[in-house]
This record gives sequence, C-alpha cells and structure tokens, in this order.
Amino acid sequence: MKTGIEELTPKQIVAELDKYIIGQDKAKKSVAIALRNRWRRQQVEDELREEILPNNIILIGPTGVGKTEIARRLARLASAPFIKVEASKFTEVGYVGRDVESIIRDIVDLAVNMVRAEKEEAVEEKADEMAEERLLDILLPPPPDFNEMANDFDKQDETFAKWKRTREKLREQLHLGKLDERKVELEVPVSSSPMMQIISPMGIEEMGMNLQDMLGPMFPKKTKKRKMTIPEAHQFLVQEESQKLIDMEEVVREAINRVENAGIVFLDEIDKIAGEDSGHGPDVSREGVQRDLLPIVEGSSVVTKYGMVKTDHVLFIASGAFHVSKPSDLIPEMQGRFPIRVELDSLTTEDFIRILTEPENALIKQYTALLATEGVKLEFTKGAIREIAKLASEVNDRAENIGARRLHTILTTLLEGLLFEVPDTIVEHAKISDKDVRETLRDIVEDEDLSRYIL
Repeated sequence: MKTGIEELTPKQIVAELDKYIIGQDKAKKSVAIALRNRWRRQQVEDELREEILPNNIILIGPTGVGKTEIARRLARLASAPFIKVEASKFTEVGYVGRDVESIIRDIVDLAVNMVRAEKEEAVEEKADEMAEERLLDILLPPPPDFNEMANDFDKQDETFAKWKRTREKLREQLHLGKLDERKVELEVPVSSSPMMQIISPMGIEEMGMNLQDMLGPMFPKKTKKRKMTIPEAHQFLVQEESQKLIDMEEVVREAINRVENAGIVFLDEIDKIAGEDSGHGPDVSREGVQRDLLPIVEGSSVVTKYGMVKTDHVLFIASGAFHVSKPSDLIPEMQGRFPIRVELDSLTTEDFIRILTEPENALIKQYTALLATEGVKLEFTKGAIREIAKLASEVNDRAENIGARRLHTILTTLLEGLLFEVPDTIVEHAKISDKDVRETLRDIVEDEDLSRYIL
C-alpha cells in the first residue's frame, strides 16, 4: 500500500509539522515516531507484521495548543484516512445516541471518497475526451440516413466528410468558449434514496437506502431531462464518464486496506469520559463508553456497508485537557491501550508571536490575503504583533485559557472596522501599529466583564 510516508524520516515529519504548528516538540516527536513505525511495520515479514500493534498516544494539554492540528497534519502527510470525533458524543450500548462502531463506518466512508477522488484524477484526461465526444454528439448527431447509404459509397463519403468538418468546427468553438452560453438537454438520474433513520444491531444510523440498487434490474433507474449550459453539461458528462472508468470494487478494497493499515482516529475530549461514574444522571454511561471503545482500540472487526473492517492496526490518538480528571482515571484496560502520553505546553507570548507570523497558514497571512482581494495592502508592525501576542497571553491568564484560538478573537475585533468599511470606503494601504492595537482593544481588555464575552 502506497502512502505519502515512504520517503519521510521522523525528523522530516517533524520539519513538516513545524511549518504549521509552533512548539510542542515532544508531541511532534512522538507522533513522528508512531507514523514512521507504521511504514516500518509494512516492511516486516508477514508473520511478525500482524503482531506489531500501533502505539496509541494520549495528548494532554489545554485547548488551543495544537493537539488536533498535530493529528490532522499528520494524516495529510501520510495521505491517510483521518477522522476526528469527540468521545463525549458517544453513548454506551442501550442508550439512545451514536454507538462507537460508527467511528469506523465513518472513516471507511471517508477513505472510499478519498480513493475515488484519486482514481478520478488519474482518469480525468480520458474522461474529459470521452465527455467532449458525447457533447459533440448531442450538438451534432451523426446523419440519420448515414447507415442507409451503405451501398452508395460516394454519397456516404461526401456526407461523412461534411459532417466531420462541421463537427471539427464545433470542437474548435467549444475549446474557444464560444458555445458557453448555449444550452443542451441531458438525461440526469433522479435520486430516489431518501435518508431513512433505521434501527439496526449497530445502533441508530442515518443511511441512504437506495432501493433500486437493492432490487437491481427489477426496476429501471428513473431519469429526467434537464437543460444546462455547455460548461455545466461538460462537467456532468466528465463525472459520468469517470464513474464508468473507475472500478468501484478496487476502490473499496484499497479504501479498506488504507483504513486497516494507515487509518488515524483522533479521539478528542477523552477526559470527559474519564472519572468515577456518579451512578445516576447524564454521566451514568461514562465508563460504559470506555468499555465500548475498548474492543475497537484493542482490535476488532466492525461491520460496514463495504464489508468487515479490522481495527487492529488503526492508530488512535486521544486528547484531553484533563483539568478535572487524570489519565489514571480511565479504566485500566483503556490506559493500557494508550501507552504513550505526551503533555503539551501552554503557549507563551513568544509562542503567540511565532504563531502569528511563521506558519504557512499564519493568521496574519490569512487576513493579509483576505484584504488583498479588496485591493488593500495590510501591514502589521513588529510592535503591533508583539502587542497582540501580549494581549492574548494576558487575557488567557485572566479568563479561560483557550490557547491560540484567542488570537482569532483579538484579530477579528482589531480589524472589525477595516473589514466592515472595505470596499465601500476605498483604502489602498492599512498599517497596524502597537498604538492602534492598544487604542482599539484597551477598553475591552480593561473591562473584565466585557473581555469575558468579547475576548
């Protein structure tokens, strides 16, 4: 199975994560080793390979310090199926709500979509050619009496040559976009699969049940005629032709293989299901959820609409703030399944400065790009960046510590006036200084009650 991790060493994985996440070196190192170990396992001989289990990780730290981002970027690096779920959203068997096996069903759906998109990209050129030919057939059908002229070869050659010349002219116009305003009529399938909520042994799941697929050729598929512009029709026909060129059985096989050997499940808020059960009230099923999660984390077979999926080698990364509870409050079996624990550091003013400027998706770069679309050149002085970082750190210390997310609220509040005025007011250059930051946010930061709501 080919993923994007073959050529990346643990140091290179950390270097890639550094592009988006500031600090948290211990956590990056742990996940880089876990990811590389997955590739190493694939190189081991068959008998021993099945015995090598992933080292699941618990990331411990307050919100907004990069726990989710580390896991998400890791999955992108490996081109691996990735799903983020909140542990507190699940209930134990016997309670109304989502059962834990739906995690695996969801990640398989994601993997199928991922592999299908890759396959579509691979056949895109061929599908585009086939779609163009179909579009030309609609715009200029072959002569109806073409077959009737079978015995009159001179007439046949003349008619065919004329038809072909006209077709090539249409092709040229199509490429130049001269037919974009023209409309054509296509047969499009009618969806006859309403969402139905069904109760099954797997729990209450919402799934689209296509009765026509189940009953096969007993009923013809319903279609309707729809008028659309040439570009819309071309796009629709490309999708249709792509589906014909793709072997869905192969897509499903590869998707299941990716989930089983490279899938990453990020269990957020695991601390919310830790701790002693009260015995009554809404928390009655906390330990029950852990016990239901256990077989999936340990390794079991889960029934999905694509077939059985084994979870033995899925990598689980759990995270939680653990303000009230501790990792040791998890049931012993669950603790044993998460042998690696990494504590993430709270962010400092210096970290905030780096977060604002260094990552490829840094907030200042994002706002600069947004305002550039309106023709505004946005610029922050070094003093302004330091002042924003300092304010974020102060408010986090005084109110709830929400980590780097505090920068979002501060920057939105700071730039609110500019974002609202543009483009009605023409502004070509906006320079934000430390003085601007202090004046705009001074009243909010000083007003303790107000800052709780706004920042």
